[in-house]
Amino acid sequence: MIDRFEGFDVIHVATPQSTVFGRSGGRGSPVLLLHGMPETHLMWHRVAPRLATRFRVIATDLRGFGRSGMPASAADHGPYSMRSIARDQVEAMRALGHDQFAVVGHDRGARCAYRMALDHPDTVTRLAVLDILPTGDAFGRADAEFCLGFWIWSFLAAPYPVPERYIAAQPAVLVDHMLGSLATEPGAFPDELRAAYIEQFTDPDRVHAICEEYRAAATLDRQHDDADRGSRRIGCPVLVHWAADGAVGQWYQPLDIWREWATDVAGGPMSCGHFIPEEAPEQLCESLAGFLGALAAGPPG
Repeated sequence: MIDRFEGFDVIHVATPQSTVFGRSGGRGSPVLLLHGMPETHLMWHRVAPRLATRFRVIATDLRGFGRSGMPASAADHGPYSMRSIARDQVEAMRALGHDQFAVVGHDRGARCAYRMALDHPDTVTRLAVLDILPTGDAFGRADAEFCLGFWIWSFLAAPYPVPERYIAAQPAVLVDHMLGSLATEPGAFPDELRAAYIEQFTDPDRVHAICEEYRAAATLDRQHDDADRGSRRIGCPVLVHWAADGAVGQWYQPLDIWREWATDVAGGPMSCGHFIPEEAPEQLCESLAGFLGALAAGPPG
Protein backbone atom coordinates (compact mmCIF):
# COMPACT_ATOMS: atom_id res chain seq x y z
CA MET A 1 0.00 0.00 0.00
CA ILE A 2 1.13 3.55 -0.76
CA ASP A 3 2.22 5.35 2.41
CA ARG A 4 -0.31 8.15 2.76
CA PHE A 5 1.18 9.27 6.09
CA GLU A 6 4.62 10.32 4.90
CA GLY A 7 6.71 11.62 7.77
CA PHE A 8 4.51 9.96 10.41
CA ASP A 9 5.81 7.33 12.81
CA VAL A 10 4.05 4.00 13.28
CA ILE A 11 2.93 3.55 16.89
CA HIS A 12 1.81 0.37 18.63
CA VAL A 13 1.13 1.16 22.28
CA ALA A 14 0.42 -1.38 25.00
CA THR A 15 -2.37 -0.44 27.41
CA PRO A 16 -3.45 -2.33 30.55
CA GLN A 17 -6.22 -4.15 28.67
CA SER A 18 -5.19 -4.06 25.01
CA THR A 19 -2.95 -2.42 22.39
CA VAL A 20 -3.52 0.66 20.25
CA PHE A 21 -2.09 0.96 16.74
CA GLY A 22 -1.78 4.12 14.68
CA ARG A 23 0.40 6.89 13.30
CA SER A 24 1.94 9.96 14.92
CA GLY A 25 3.46 13.02 13.28
CA GLY A 26 3.92 16.77 13.38
CA ARG A 27 4.84 19.15 16.20
CA GLY A 28 2.70 21.19 18.53
CA SER A 29 -0.17 20.54 20.90
CA PRO A 30 -1.57 17.00 20.57
CA VAL A 31 -4.71 16.16 18.59
CA LEU A 32 -6.14 12.64 18.56
CA LEU A 33 -8.06 11.53 15.45
CA LEU A 34 -10.54 8.65 15.79
CA HIS A 35 -12.07 6.91 12.77
CA GLY A 36 -15.52 5.58 12.00
CA MET A 37 -17.13 2.45 10.58
CA PRO A 38 -16.13 0.60 8.38
CA GLU A 39 -12.73 2.26 8.28
CA THR A 40 -9.47 2.46 10.20
CA HIS A 41 -7.10 5.33 11.07
CA LEU A 42 -6.32 5.43 7.34
CA MET A 43 -9.49 7.46 6.79
CA TRP A 44 -7.56 10.53 8.04
CA HIS A 45 -4.97 10.35 5.25
CA ARG A 46 -6.22 13.62 3.70
CA VAL A 47 -6.55 15.44 7.04
CA ALA A 48 -3.68 14.29 9.27
CA PRO A 49 -0.80 15.62 7.11
CA ARG A 50 -2.47 19.04 6.88
CA LEU A 51 -3.03 19.27 10.62
CA ALA A 52 0.49 18.03 11.31
CA THR A 53 1.90 21.33 10.02
CA ARG A 54 0.57 22.94 13.24
CA PHE A 55 -0.13 20.12 15.70
CA ARG A 56 1.16 16.82 16.99
CA VAL A 57 -1.32 14.51 15.28
CA ILE A 58 -2.06 10.98 16.49
CA ALA A 59 -4.44 8.88 14.39
CA THR A 60 -5.31 5.51 15.89
CA ASP A 61 -7.39 2.39 15.27
CA LEU A 62 -10.20 1.83 17.73
CA ARG A 63 -10.20 -1.35 19.78
CA GLY A 64 -11.10 -4.24 17.47
CA PHE A 65 -10.48 -2.30 14.24
CA GLY A 66 -7.45 -2.25 11.96
CA ARG A 67 -4.41 -3.41 13.89
CA SER A 68 -5.43 -2.44 17.43
CA GLY A 69 -6.01 -5.09 20.05
CA MET A 70 -9.03 -7.35 20.41
CA PRO A 71 -9.62 -8.20 24.08
CA ALA A 72 -11.86 -11.17 24.81
CA SER A 73 -15.55 -10.32 24.75
CA ALA A 74 -17.82 -10.69 27.78
CA ALA A 75 -21.45 -11.54 28.37
CA ASP A 76 -22.30 -7.89 29.08
CA HIS A 77 -20.20 -6.64 26.09
CA GLY A 78 -18.26 -4.45 28.54
CA PRO A 79 -14.85 -4.69 26.85
CA TYR A 80 -16.37 -3.08 23.76
CA SER A 81 -18.37 -0.30 25.41
CA MET A 82 -17.30 3.20 24.48
CA ARG A 83 -16.32 3.71 28.11
CA SER A 84 -13.75 0.93 27.78
CA ILE A 85 -12.62 1.99 24.31
CA ALA A 86 -12.22 5.61 25.42
CA ARG A 87 -10.15 4.51 28.40
CA ASP A 88 -7.96 2.55 25.98
CA GLN A 89 -7.25 5.68 23.95
CA VAL A 90 -6.60 7.86 27.01
CA GLU A 91 -4.11 5.32 28.32
CA ALA A 92 -2.37 5.13 24.94
CA MET A 93 -2.08 8.91 24.76
CA ARG A 94 -0.65 9.03 28.27
CA ALA A 95 1.91 6.40 27.29
CA LEU A 96 2.90 8.71 24.42
CA GLY A 97 3.37 11.56 26.90
CA HIS A 98 0.07 13.40 26.35
CA ASP A 99 -1.97 13.89 29.52
CA GLN A 100 -4.20 16.48 27.85
CA PHE A 101 -5.21 16.68 24.20
CA ALA A 102 -7.90 17.63 21.71
CA VAL A 103 -9.88 14.86 20.05
CA VAL A 104 -11.65 14.74 16.69
CA GLY A 105 -13.90 11.77 16.01
CA HIS A 106 -15.98 10.59 13.09
CA ASP A 107 -18.91 8.18 13.41
CA ARG A 108 -17.91 5.46 15.93
CA GLY A 109 -14.79 7.45 16.72
CA ALA A 110 -16.96 10.43 17.61
CA ARG A 111 -18.91 8.24 20.05
CA CYS A 112 -15.65 7.27 21.67
CA ALA A 113 -14.59 10.93 21.70
CA TYR A 114 -17.64 12.35 23.47
CA ARG A 115 -17.64 9.51 26.01
CA MET A 116 -13.98 10.34 26.63
CA ALA A 117 -14.86 13.99 27.22
CA LEU A 118 -17.55 12.98 29.74
CA ASP A 119 -15.49 10.38 31.59
CA HIS A 120 -12.13 12.20 31.45
CA PRO A 121 -12.97 15.92 31.62
CA ASP A 122 -9.48 16.92 32.73
CA THR A 123 -7.96 15.15 29.73
CA VAL A 124 -9.93 16.40 26.70
CA THR A 125 -9.24 20.07 25.94
CA ARG A 126 -11.42 20.36 22.82
CA LEU A 127 -13.86 17.98 21.17
CA ALA A 128 -14.99 17.75 17.55
CA VAL A 129 -17.70 15.24 16.58
CA LEU A 130 -18.54 14.46 12.96
CA ASP A 131 -21.96 13.31 11.73
CA ILE A 132 -23.42 11.82 14.90
CA LEU A 133 -25.77 12.40 17.79
CA PRO A 134 -25.09 10.90 21.21
CA THR A 135 -25.95 7.20 21.20
CA GLY A 136 -28.64 7.52 23.86
CA ASP A 137 -30.37 10.27 21.87
CA ALA A 138 -30.25 8.27 18.66
CA PHE A 139 -31.90 5.26 20.28
CA GLY A 140 -34.31 7.39 22.30
CA ARG A 141 -35.57 9.17 19.18
CA ALA A 142 -35.64 6.04 17.00
CA ASP A 143 -38.60 5.55 14.67
CA ALA A 144 -39.31 3.55 11.52
CA GLU A 145 -37.12 5.87 9.44
CA PHE A 146 -34.22 5.36 11.84
CA CYS A 147 -34.67 1.59 11.88
CA LEU A 148 -34.50 1.38 8.10
CA GLY A 149 -31.84 4.02 7.57
CA PHE A 150 -29.55 2.84 10.38
CA TRP A 151 -30.25 -0.87 9.94
CA ILE A 152 -26.54 -1.57 10.46
CA TRP A 153 -27.02 -0.78 14.17
CA SER A 154 -29.53 -3.61 14.56
CA PHE A 155 -27.81 -6.01 12.20
CA LEU A 156 -24.40 -5.89 13.88
CA ALA A 157 -25.97 -5.92 17.36
CA ALA A 158 -27.88 -9.14 16.60
CA PRO A 159 -26.97 -12.16 18.76
CA TYR A 160 -23.75 -14.03 18.07
CA PRO A 161 -23.01 -15.59 15.61
CA VAL A 162 -25.63 -14.31 13.15
CA PRO A 163 -23.96 -11.11 11.81
CA GLU A 164 -20.49 -12.67 12.12
CA ARG A 165 -21.49 -15.54 9.82
CA TYR A 166 -23.16 -13.33 7.22
CA ILE A 167 -20.21 -10.95 7.04
CA ALA A 168 -17.75 -13.85 6.76
CA ALA A 169 -19.50 -14.99 3.59
CA GLN A 170 -19.08 -11.68 1.72
CA PRO A 171 -17.08 -9.07 3.67
CA ALA A 172 -16.75 -6.74 0.68
CA VAL A 173 -20.54 -6.47 0.36
CA LEU A 174 -20.85 -4.79 3.76
CA VAL A 175 -17.99 -2.35 3.21
CA ASP A 176 -18.91 -1.45 -0.37
CA HIS A 177 -22.54 -0.89 0.60
CA MET A 178 -21.62 1.44 3.44
CA LEU A 179 -19.08 3.41 1.44
CA GLY A 180 -21.34 3.60 -1.60
CA SER A 181 -24.63 4.41 0.09
CA LEU A 182 -23.37 7.03 2.57
CA ALA A 183 -20.84 8.89 0.42
CA THR A 184 -21.60 11.52 -2.22
CA GLU A 185 -18.07 12.28 -3.45
CA PRO A 186 -16.85 9.99 -6.28
CA GLY A 187 -13.31 8.81 -5.78
CA ALA A 188 -13.28 9.45 -2.04
CA PHE A 189 -11.96 5.95 -1.37
CA PRO A 190 -8.80 4.96 -3.30
CA ASP A 191 -8.66 1.29 -4.20
CA GLU A 192 -5.87 0.43 -1.76
CA LEU A 193 -7.72 2.03 1.15
CA ARG A 194 -10.98 0.34 0.25
CA ALA A 195 -9.03 -2.94 0.19
CA ALA A 196 -7.61 -2.20 3.65
CA TYR A 197 -11.07 -1.51 5.04
CA ILE A 198 -12.35 -4.79 3.58
CA GLU A 199 -9.36 -6.77 4.82
CA GLN A 200 -10.24 -6.28 8.49
CA PHE A 201 -13.64 -7.87 7.84
CA THR A 202 -11.98 -11.04 6.58
CA ASP A 203 -10.65 -11.71 10.10
CA PRO A 204 -13.36 -13.51 12.14
CA ASP A 205 -11.95 -12.20 15.43
CA ARG A 206 -12.11 -8.60 14.22
CA VAL A 207 -15.63 -9.04 12.89
CA HIS A 208 -16.70 -10.41 16.27
CA ALA A 209 -15.02 -7.48 18.06
CA ILE A 210 -16.77 -4.96 15.81
CA CYS A 211 -20.13 -6.68 16.34
CA GLU A 212 -19.50 -6.60 20.08
CA GLU A 213 -19.03 -2.84 19.84
CA TYR A 214 -22.51 -2.51 18.33
CA ARG A 215 -23.97 -4.85 20.96
CA ALA A 216 -22.42 -2.66 23.62
CA ALA A 217 -23.87 0.45 21.93
CA ALA A 218 -27.39 -0.98 22.16
CA THR A 219 -26.98 -1.82 25.85
CA LEU A 220 -24.17 -0.31 27.93
CA ASP A 221 -23.55 2.82 25.87
CA ARG A 222 -27.24 3.68 26.03
CA GLN A 223 -27.27 3.10 29.76
CA HIS A 224 -24.18 5.26 30.30
CA ASP A 225 -25.71 8.11 28.30
CA ASP A 226 -29.03 7.83 30.12
CA ALA A 227 -27.24 7.90 33.48
CA ASP A 228 -25.31 11.03 32.50
CA ARG A 229 -28.19 12.90 30.88
CA GLY A 230 -28.86 16.06 32.85
CA SER A 231 -26.22 15.29 35.47
CA ARG A 232 -22.93 15.56 33.57
CA ARG A 233 -22.00 17.98 30.81
CA ILE A 234 -19.03 18.29 28.50
CA GLY A 235 -17.01 21.23 29.77
CA CYS A 236 -14.61 21.81 26.89
CA PRO A 237 -15.52 23.59 23.62
CA VAL A 238 -17.35 21.31 21.17
CA LEU A 239 -17.38 21.52 17.36
CA VAL A 240 -20.17 19.67 15.54
CA HIS A 241 -20.32 18.99 11.81
CA TRP A 242 -22.66 16.80 9.81
CA ALA A 243 -23.34 15.91 6.18
CA ALA A 244 -25.65 18.52 4.66
CA ASP A 245 -27.85 15.94 2.94
CA GLY A 246 -27.37 13.08 5.38
CA ALA A 247 -29.65 11.55 7.97
CA VAL A 248 -28.30 13.52 10.94
CA GLY A 249 -29.14 16.84 9.31
CA GLN A 250 -32.44 15.69 7.83
CA TRP A 251 -33.87 14.01 10.93
CA TYR A 252 -32.58 16.20 13.76
CA GLN A 253 -31.44 19.63 14.90
CA PRO A 254 -27.88 18.55 15.78
CA LEU A 255 -26.70 21.73 17.49
CA ASP A 256 -29.77 21.86 19.73
CA ILE A 257 -29.22 18.27 20.83
CA TRP A 258 -25.50 18.73 21.49
CA ARG A 259 -26.25 21.86 23.52
CA GLU A 260 -28.10 19.61 25.93
CA TRP A 261 -24.75 17.91 26.55
CA ALA A 262 -22.26 20.78 26.43
CA THR A 263 -22.08 24.47 27.29
CA ASP A 264 -19.94 25.66 24.37
CA VAL A 265 -21.14 24.23 21.04
CA ALA A 266 -20.62 25.51 17.49
CA GLY A 267 -20.61 24.06 14.00
CA GLY A 268 -22.83 23.35 11.04
CA PRO A 269 -23.38 21.18 7.96
CA MET A 270 -20.73 20.33 5.40
CA SER A 271 -21.31 19.89 1.67
CA CYS A 272 -20.48 16.21 1.43
CA GLY A 273 -21.67 12.78 2.43
CA HIS A 274 -21.21 10.95 5.70
CA PHE A 275 -17.44 10.42 5.37
CA ILE A 276 -16.45 14.03 5.98
CA PRO A 277 -12.66 13.52 6.44
CA GLU A 278 -12.40 11.68 3.13
CA GLU A 279 -15.00 13.60 1.14
CA ALA A 280 -14.37 17.18 2.29
CA PRO A 281 -10.85 17.30 3.78
CA GLU A 282 -10.13 20.92 2.82
CA GLN A 283 -13.40 22.18 4.27
CA LEU A 284 -12.91 20.14 7.44
CA CYS A 285 -9.29 21.22 7.91
CA GLU A 286 -10.25 24.86 7.53
CA SER A 287 -12.86 24.48 10.25
CA LEU A 288 -10.55 22.49 12.52
CA ALA A 289 -7.74 25.02 12.08
CA GLY A 290 -9.98 27.73 13.50
CA PHE A 291 -11.39 25.53 16.25
CA LEU A 292 -8.02 24.15 17.33
CA GLY A 293 -6.11 27.36 16.61
CA ALA A 294 -5.70 28.34 20.25
CA LEU A 295 -3.89 25.06 20.85
CA ALA A 296 -1.28 25.88 18.23
CA ALA A 297 0.10 28.63 20.45
CA GLY A 298 0.80 26.13 23.21
CA PRO A 299 4.12 24.42 23.91
CA PRO A 300 5.28 21.74 21.43
CA GLY A 301 4.23 18.22 22.23
